[in-house]
Amino acid sequence: MRPSNKTSQMFYTYILQSLKDYDNYIGYTNNLKSRFVEHQKGKGFSTSFRRPFKLIYYEACLNIDDAKQREKYLKSTAGRRFLAKRLSHFRANLVWHRK
Repeated sequence: MRPSNKTSQMFYTYILQSLKDYDNYIGYTNNLKSRFVEHQKGKGFSTSFRRPFKLIYYEACLNIDDAKQREKYLKSTAGRRFLAKRLSHFRANLVWHRK
């Protein structure tokens, strides 16, 4: 069987960093650009008070269930350890502006 030439729907697991409190938000979506704009405009309940954001990491999946599973993993202790290693250079160059 030959692979299809159809463009597949992509699903993204992403991490935003609040430039207000420097905490991270982890989520998933099928339209990363649109979802980022929604977060920046304060349309998400859990992120509206933490604006503005910087997109610091994302992964693309071909299946929504894989993206959901990845989101769940990244929110776990093991997932946070993975992210600490994966983003170690970013975190090393981070300038903290906490009051």
